[in-house]
Amino acid sequence: MKKLLSLLLAALLLSLALVSCSSGGTTVDDIKKAGTLTIATSPDFPPFESLGEGNQVEGIEIEILEKIAEKFGVTLTIEQMDFDSVIPGINAGKYDLGVSGITVTESRKKNVLFTDPYCLAAQAIVVTAGSPITSKADLTGKTVSVQTGTTAEDYCMGEGYDVKGFAANNDAESALVTGKVDAWVIDDLTAAEMVKAYNAENGEGSLVILDEAMTTEPYAFAMQLGSEGLAAELNKIINEMVSDGTIAAIFEKYEAPYTAPHN
Repeated sequence: MKKLLSLLLAALLLSLALVSCSSGGTTVDDIKKAGTLTIATSPDFPPFESLGEGNQVEGIEIEILEKIAEKFGVTLTIEQMDFDSVIPGINAGKYDLGVSGITVTESRKKNVLFTDPYCLAAQAIVVTAGSPITSKADLTGKTVSVQTGTTAEDYCMGEGYDVKGFAANNDAESALVTGKVDAWVIDDLTAAEMVKAYNAENGEGSLVILDEAMTTEPYAFAMQLGSEGLAAELNKIINEMVSDGTIAAIFEKYEAPYTAPHN
C-alpha cells in the first residue's frame, strides 16, 4: 500500500511538473499567430480608460497599447470587466495583458508578471466642499470609499480606515457626494478628471482634491507569469516610447501631467 501511495504521489508530482512546464505564459509568437493583442481593462478610469462615443474604450493606456499592437503587426482587442477581475483573468491566461492603471506591488508580482513602468502616479484624497478633512492625518476614524482590488483599497485598509469598496470608481464617487463616506481615495490623474467633470455639472469646488497625496506608485502592464520573452519585447518598446517622448505626448493629448518612471 505504501509503495502504491508512493507511486501515485510520484505520478501526481510529475503531472503537476508537466502542467507547470507547459504553462509557459504568453509569447510574442502567440500574439502574432492569433493576429490580435487582447487586453483586459476596467474602462472607468479616465484619462487612462473610459467609454467614449459608441461606448468605445479610449484613453492614455489604450493609445499606448494601440502603438504596441501596431509594432507587433496585430490588431488590439479590448475585453471590459470590473477591475478586480483583471489580474485573475491574466493569471488564468485568458488575456494577453492587464491594462487598467495597475500599480506594481510585491503582492501582485506573486500572481502576474509586470512590464517596466511607463509612468508614476499618486493616490489622491477627495472630499466634499467644507469638509473638516484637510490632510491625510484627518482620515483617522473616518470612512473612506475606494475601488475594490486597487492599491487605494490595500493602503487604506492597512492604515486602519473604515473602508467601503466599490467595483466602479463612479460608485465610489457617488458614495462621497451622497454622504455615505467622508472621503474618496483614488489615483491622482483619474481624480483630477472625474472631479473636474463633477464640478462642471454641480458647481466649481463641489469636490476638492487635497494637496497632500497618499503615495507615489509606478504604473505598468500585467501579463501571465512565465511570459519573460513577451515582457522583454514590451520593455524595449515602452522604454523607447518613454525616451522619445511618445508617451509624454499621449498624456499631453489628454491634458494630463506626465511623470516619467525611473526604470
